Amino acid sequence: MRAAVTPSDGFATAGGTRRMAEVFPDFGAVNNGTMIDVVGALMTIVLVVAVAVIIIGAITWALSHNAGNYSTVTKAKTAIGISLGAAALAGAGVAWANFLIDTGQHL
Repeated sequence: MRAAVTPSDGFATAGGTRRMAEVFPDFGAVNNGTMIDVVGALMTIVLVVAVAVIIIGAITWALSHNAGNYSTVTKAKTAIGISLGAAALAGAGVAWANFLIDTGQHL
């Protein structure tokens, strides 16, 4: 289980040790949050949309294949592949955001 994130996370502490800033999913942070909160909120939105597209694409794929409409099957497979790629990029975006936040603090 993760420990709670404190405001000092991601900054150099008095002992000289550094902790990585952690980006967490949060729907409500887009309106009035720090950069870390906004990145987490946008990541959450991207992942929710990607999962919704995967579910809709799988249903469309099954129904179209059953009906014999292979053109729509191809489009549904493409939608599933693109949404899987978007979910993977959103997950990798967390590591990228943490890297940039950590690098920016040392400049």
